[in-house]
Amino acid sequence: KDAIYNKNPIELSYKIKNTDRTIGTILSNEISKLHGANGLPTDSIKINFIGTAGQSFGCFATKGLRLQITGTSNDYFGKGLSGATLIAKVPKDATFVSDQNIIIGNVALYGATNGEAYVNGIAGERFCVRNSGAKAVVEGIGDHGCEYMTGGIAVILGEFGRNFAAGMSGGIAYIYNKNGFFDERKFNLEMVELENLDENDQNNLLELIKNHYKLTDSTIASEILNTWPNSIKNFIKVMPTDFKKALEMMSNKKTEKSL
Repeated sequence: KDAIYNKNPIELSYKIKNTDRTIGTILSNEISKLHGANGLPTDSIKINFIGTAGQSFGCFATKGLRLQITGTSNDYFGKGLSGATLIAKVPKDATFVSDQNIIIGNVALYGATNGEAYVNGIAGERFCVRNSGAKAVVEGIGDHGCEYMTGGIAVILGEFGRNFAAGMSGGIAYIYNKNGFFDERKFNLEMVELENLDENDQNNLLELIKNHYKLTDSTIASEILNTWPNSIKNFIKVMPTDFKKALEMMSNKKTEKSL
């Protein structure tokens, strides 16, 4: 209550099990009733969980929350994310390699509108479906990634499944392969184009990868940062065609006004 009503920051820790669902939703409702869409200042309420989260961890989580799960999470991680920061990371004593193991389920960040998510492992299928504004970093995903995505940024630092970007009309995806090879058969190219990164892309990407390393101690993020800027050539940009045209039109109008 002190954090919600008086904006005094707080940090809490709990164990979690897979019957604990929609963690953060009721809390976000209380924050929104008092502060509206503006929420609380960044990281006003930090909550650390250890264990396995049930479905919809961080569902509709609003600004001012930072929810971290050390362990694994079920489907719909970050569903409707609305401004919070979500972190999923492997335990320090884990014996498995993060970018070769799934730690969150299917349909993560479905319908997310704002906020950030950092996943220190692989997500299941349909990652970032209908995402319209959240930024996310993950170390691998299953099939149908970024399906019907309309905004935001998705960074995939590892393998991805088939039918990537189907119906993707907005937002940007950056995909990394340490060998710099991308099988175009995995992409659904009806509405998107594959491009190299420009300077603005590189700056945005670098910031997100730095955040990912800072929040998760990711080994793969560390490797990329240690070889930056040479590692840039191992990224590809997935850009929706119509979204690109819209951005170019907006840029041209701004230039005309300045003249």
